[in-house]
Amino acid sequence: MRGAFMTPVRTWLGYPSPLGATWMGNGVNFAIFSEHATGVELCLFDNIEPTEENVRIPVTERTDQVWHVFLPDVRPGQLYGFRVSGPYDPEHGLRFNSSKLLLDPYAKAIAGEVSWADEMFGYVIGDKKEDLTQDFRDDAWGVPKSVVIDTAFDWQGDRSPRIPLHNSVIYEVHVKGFSKLWRELPEELRGTYAALGSAPAIAYFKKLGVTAVELLPVHMHIDDKVLVDRGLTNYWGYNTIGFFAPHAQYSSSGQMGQQVSEFKTMVRNLHAAGIEVILDAVYNHTAEGNQLGPTLCFRGIDNLAYYRLHPDNPRFYLDFTGTGNTFNLLHPRTLQLVTDSLRYWVEDVHVDGFRFDLAPALVRTHDGVNGLHSFFQVIQQDPILSQVKLIAEPWDVGDGGYQVGNFPAPWSEWNGKYRDAVRGFWKGDEGRIGEMGYRLTGSPDLYQHNGRRPYASINFVTAHDGFTLNDLVSYDKKHNELNGDGNNDGENNNLSWNCGVEGPTDDPQINALRERQRRNFLTTLFLSQGVPMLTGGDEWGRTQQGNNNAYCQDNEISWFDWSRDEKQNQFLEFTRKLIWFRHAHPVFHRPKFFQGCRIRASEIRDVMWFNPGGFEMSEEDWASPFVRCIGMLLSGDTTDVLSFEGEPIRDNTFLLLINAHYEPISFVLPGQQNLEWQLILDTMNANGFSTEQKKFASGDDVDLGGRASYLLQLVSGTQAQAREESWKKRRVEFPPLTAEEERAGARRNR
Repeated sequence: MRGAFMTPVRTWLGYPSPLGATWMGNGVNFAIFSEHATGVELCLFDNIEPTEENVRIPVTERTDQVWHVFLPDVRPGQLYGFRVSGPYDPEHGLRFNSSKLLLDPYAKAIAGEVSWADEMFGYVIGDKKEDLTQDFRDDAWGVPKSVVIDTAFDWQGDRSPRIPLHNSVIYEVHVKGFSKLWRELPEELRGTYAALGSAPAIAYFKKLGVTAVELLPVHMHIDDKVLVDRGLTNYWGYNTIGFFAPHAQYSSSGQMGQQVSEFKTMVRNLHAAGIEVILDAVYNHTAEGNQLGPTLCFRGIDNLAYYRLHPDNPRFYLDFTGTGNTFNLLHPRTLQLVTDSLRYWVEDVHVDGFRFDLAPALVRTHDGVNGLHSFFQVIQQDPILSQVKLIAEPWDVGDGGYQVGNFPAPWSEWNGKYRDAVRGFWKGDEGRIGEMGYRLTGSPDLYQHNGRRPYASINFVTAHDGFTLNDLVSYDKKHNELNGDGNNDGENNNLSWNCGVEGPTDDPQINALRERQRRNFLTTLFLSQGVPMLTGGDEWGRTQQGNNNAYCQDNEISWFDWSRDEKQNQFLEFTRKLIWFRHAHPVFHRPKFFQGCRIRASEIRDVMWFNPGGFEMSEEDWASPFVRCIGMLLSGDTTDVLSFEGEPIRDNTFLLLINAHYEPISFVLPGQQNLEWQLILDTMNANGFSTEQKKFASGDDVDLGGRASYLLQLVSGTQAQAREESWKKRRVEFPPLTAEEERAGARRNR
């Protein structure tokens, strides 16, 4: 023995609950579930450097398939792991190997990284029997270690902002990529949780107007051996090995539990500024891969319990995720682990919601995706989890895996049909106009049937997976050569259009068209019903040089470049104004679907659709494959939003005109002659928002540019006069932050 344990370690029987390593104030309780193991050893370490354990402690107590022991002499900061004994019989789904040190599935912190070598695999690499021959070499020198932590933290009265989902604007961002190149921050903070929760970052988010940051995976993950061998990493982090532990490499303060405190501080700072934190959570698979993957945690603890195995040949894994394995939420202990993890992040870490990666894989039974799966039932009845934001990525790679529109309340979904419809429409594809009507109004065709609301639709044009907004209008084809897969990875059907030239160009006409298309996309996104999600960097035109699958590019391809030029700053200002305009007008984020009802027996309905002639759209218009121009009138006299006094809030009435034709179109403004409209936004204008008081009367012809959008506001006439005083009472201006406020990260009551 070495270090802290030169004398024998005292052991008490301990408790089977809670699972994991729990600091009790007078020692640490260790508890680990394994249904099929024949023995468990607890291993303690002095440091994270390559070393053998100081001491091995047999865990002899077993209660309800949970092995447990209490060590009164152990304190927070202790490094540990488990060795689990049992049969090595892959053909029957058993892969125990006590030569391999295993992470605690409930570890709240994990230190170190995998030093890839053949020892990290439970079988003999290169053996003709593949994974059937057990490898007896010890691997403790090269695998991460679990860390005992003290969960105490001064939250300083922290409370979730609890922003209603229909009022939310989500900003999807990578912790490291956001700040890695940001010179306004000290170098040691760049790319960390501390940077994301810093005053400059918060000032940026507040000025932009986003209400929530959705973080790409922050659960502890590992870099795949195949990527490390190429000199790459799993940058996005969809390769989880610890569902309770913040990824240690995003910590500026240390890996011995400091990452937990730093993460909590980030959450506390964002909450103080009124910004929510949503985690992109990957519970559908783990980093251990298929039968040829490493043995790091779950596989060596209880392979039969944690993974979906092939019923006819349990040597192999069912793979609904494209990663080699699928987590087995049909087993009660695995289901418990996932729900325990979710509750931990909400109750102990104060996060506000989750986006579930490949969510259908979580609710598959033996017969496929099942709406009555226990996972749904557990979430819906849980008094904590049912109240946070629950967002599904509603597809996986298995049969019947595309489940957009099929998740139950209270779930929201990434609306892939919104993305595809909007991309196809502005690209100029035929036959998109009918679907655009649904997508602009919150996709009632997808979400109204089971009692959900428009905010069930998380609308997006781009996401981390795919082209950035700049690249969507600059490339017809993906350019993923640097990923090392011969450009065979990534999506081929991107519904993108390069506007005439592939990649960067000096052609001023093409660049002007690309800028206009970006304004069109964001105008559509932020003026649609539902919840807009903006991909970080799209607000100013970040490029990944045509790479639509930058999952392994932990470099300048993925990192934000904060040295923006004049055009990028102009686009950033347009995006900021657009977001704040949405906040100011509840008619664009109604909590209920439109009903097509007439307003006070007038000829105006809550939503109306017009063709360029100024007439209401006919069935023939909707069905025509050639229609690419439409007007949508939104009445502000009914928004289904109540003021603090319980009175309905009335908004302005707006007319949104969108034209995906390449040629200009003359659009006749609808309505009686006593109505007057003012131009608010014109995407033909480089600034987007009109600085002129340009007004039109009903019946006037408006010259709507080719591939352009107009937004007009009703400023006089019967409807406008009736609710002007109501609107003035609750209208709020949103001035930009001063330079001093930006530097200080001051909170502003908007």
